[in-house]
Amino acid sequence: MPSPRIHCNLRLGPGAQFALAPEAAQHVGKALRLKAGDTIAVFDGRGGEYDATIQRIEKDRVEVKVGAWRDVDVESRVRVGLVHGLPEADKMDWVIQKAVELGVAWIQPLVCDRSVVRLSGERAARREEHWRRVAVAACEQSGRTRIPEVRPTLGFQSWVATPTATARWLLEPAGAAIASKRAPDDRDAADYQTMFASNEGAVAAPTAGLHFTPALEAALRGRGVELHRLTLHVGAGTFLPVKADDTTGHRMHAEWGCISRRTADALNAARANGGRLIAVGTTSLRLLESATKEDGTIEPFTGETAIFITPGYRFRAVDILLTNFHLPRSTLFMLVSAFSGLETMKRAYAHAIDSGYRFYSYGDACLLFRAAQ
Repeated sequence: MPSPRIHCNLRLGPGAQFALAPEAAQHVGKALRLKAGDTIAVFDGRGGEYDATIQRIEKDRVEVKVGAWRDVDVESRVRVGLVHGLPEADKMDWVIQKAVELGVAWIQPLVCDRSVVRLSGERAARREEHWRRVAVAACEQSGRTRIPEVRPTLGFQSWVATPTATARWLLEPAGAAIASKRAPDDRDAADYQTMFASNEGAVAAPTAGLHFTPALEAALRGRGVELHRLTLHVGAGTFLPVKADDTTGHRMHAEWGCISRRTADALNAARANGGRLIAVGTTSLRLLESATKEDGTIEPFTGETAIFITPGYRFRAVDILLTNFHLPRSTLFMLVSAFSGLETMKRAYAHAIDSGYRFYSYGDACLLFRAAQ
């Protein structure tokens, strides 16, 4: 069984003992639920990796001790970089992830004439730091031991004018689009958008929300159902298939989310009064579980979550889940299997196929109840 791989932003050596960074500690302690004595692999980006043993786990703190060094070298012998114009929304996350997996040594983001996203100053610095974290996560997942450089964002003309001794190749797609049977139109912008959408940042719609309309919301409120909103920017990593033979070897990419104090208080009050919490979509469920303490109390939350829910996870917040039908070998199918049980989901999907249900983003929804824990 492969050990989970964690990048550490410090110089490592045999015998060193230290605490993992908060995000890595959360992944190891809460997502993977490892315990003292378990082993992981750690690397500092200089090449090779080390065996490490978890010494102690306390709340959000995980202490490890570094063991033997292993000469792991999967880097390409050809040093290739990627220069890419900024795409819309957060699609640059997906670009960086795939570039890292393919072995590039550095990535240069560019603002071009037709770039929808415009970055400069402090905003550019924040995005570049986020992209560096995406690159690190991709290295952890793909087995690379050297972290590719994500360079500061430049304008296209500035990059062209920069002297270089290496060859530059311009890649321009010339083939016709084959992903769609028709050209996109104005309807797509409306159809692929939930009625709850208000903040830009996601690379895809949380599609369980597509089933909701103002009329349905009014009907639910008429039955005494309260609706509360939260924000989570769906990232491209959510839809990636799991390629690792063991789920502990798969690293979820972080996504940014927010639960306000008002929403957290309302949800806690509902639970205290005997109500049940229904998450609309796996997106909502992941954020709620990330914000919930061991005793079931939901706290306000603003930040990134990389929670990876697989069978065996103990749910603390959500009682019922409304979600679409998902791809096999995906983290989303693992989540619903953890929520309602693998055998239950196998039977549900067999029924859906036999009955001609529609799958994926524009497909049908199912209402799942949490299995006994």
